[in-house]
Amino acid sequence: MTGSAGRSAYLGIDLGTSGLKLTLIGSDGTVIAEAEASYGVDTPQPGHAETDPAEWARALDEARTALFGSLAGGREPPAVASIGVTGQMHGVVLVGHDGRPVRPAVLWPDQRAVSSLGAWHALPETVRRRLGNPLVAGMAGPILSWLREHEPGSVAATAAVMSPKDWLRALLTSDRTTDRSDASATLLWDVVSDDWSKEALQLAGVGVEQLPRVVPSDDLVGTTPVTAPGSSGEEQVPVVAGGADTACALVAVRAAAVGAEGHEAVGRGADRADILVVNVGTGIQVLRPAVAALADPSPVTHLYADTEGGWYEMLAIQNGGFALSWVQAQLGVGWDEFVRMAASAPPGSSGAVFVPFLTGERGGVASASSTASWQGLTPTVGRAEMARAALEALAFTIRRGIEVLGADPGPVLLCGGGSREPWLRQLIADVIGLPMRHVQLRSASAVGAAVLAARGVGGRLTVPAIVTDLVPSPDDALESAYERWLAAIR
Repeated sequence: MTGSAGRSAYLGIDLGTSGLKLTLIGSDGTVIAEAEASYGVDTPQPGHAETDPAEWARALDEARTALFGSLAGGREPPAVASIGVTGQMHGVVLVGHDGRPVRPAVLWPDQRAVSSLGAWHALPETVRRRLGNPLVAGMAGPILSWLREHEPGSVAATAAVMSPKDWLRALLTSDRTTDRSDASATLLWDVVSDDWSKEALQLAGVGVEQLPRVVPSDDLVGTTPVTAPGSSGEEQVPVVAGGADTACALVAVRAAAVGAEGHEAVGRGADRADILVVNVGTGIQVLRPAVAALADPSPVTHLYADTEGGWYEMLAIQNGGFALSWVQAQLGVGWDEFVRMAASAPPGSSGAVFVPFLTGERGGVASASSTASWQGLTPTVGRAEMARAALEALAFTIRRGIEVLGADPGPVLLCGGGSREPWLRQLIADVIGLPMRHVQLRSASAVGAAVLAARGVGGRLTVPAIVTDLVPSPDDALESAYERWLAAIR
């Protein structure tokens, strides 16, 4: 959109599980405008998770109207140079020959395909190891297997199988493409040949002709009309392929930490190959960028393509902030009081141990059948010690996740909403005991999509973030507490 005299800007669209976010960023790193709209996740049966893609389209229209409406009448409305799209991974949208969804999209939390996993485990080891990922019910391959068995009419009516973000982008451009970061997260991707797996496609019941063309994440795949604030009509804005939400967040966090336009001193070392990225939110993701794509018959970590032609390894932990919210509810306190109580208790929580696996785990740190528990409760343990034990458990879980990755870690980039509290992130640094850099960045996935949008048109985007260094302080009491926690989870 070049119809105004304003500075150039890049728009990132993030299609999340329960809400859509738009972030418009100027080339100088200024967040010009943001907007979001929410929608629900339907559970027509226990264990199911679906959303009608029409809700995503409604949310996009609502958020877009709000965002560009906020710019109308401004002194110097920005010229939107390009758009990038990101979104939730693993989901499946079946599209008919008329271009419309055949049925509601099946999303990553969906567990209906647990009954189909036996056939995936029965794949020859030579095939299974080349998928490079744990066999998880919420990934596209098993979901498609279940739909083929239980909804053959839906599958027969399908002309194209798309990820959520690709469907939304096609709404803007009518293209039918995807990128490696989403393709590799389907369980239909051969990580060794870096292409679709014929055997996995056969098991899922889909043909290559039903799958989108795979292009680089910053490839221009089409244009979309946008009405420029202060202009008299619509202009065509380029749209890039984009990437999966975790891959885009990784782009934004590393770019922020490396630091462009004068932040090199803060970010020194953040582009090292041995860097780790820890994202703390409802769940926890421990990411190791720049890894080799190796075959593995029984991996406990995920291997996904990034947005730059490489790969990253991810250990996914379900019980992060989710478990802390549960403890808060049991103690009957808000977040600020929760942290204040924990900070008043001694390191090691007077022997109290919290095991946080309320919903089980994915097999890396704990098993799918794991549960939560309190241990080491004595008369000296009060509410403050229980609060501290819960927050220490979060830090211990992160440390254990790093250990499960099995690498010699270098600096750690810490990000996510769960790391905004200064006391908690210092606790995490003390427990992990590695050099750590906190990257405070709102809407990381949307920002990453905007970075890709800029690259697609030859631009460069400074990432808007606050980056601070954390120096770990060793503590014998914390080390002893970690050993007790390990014994408890075993």
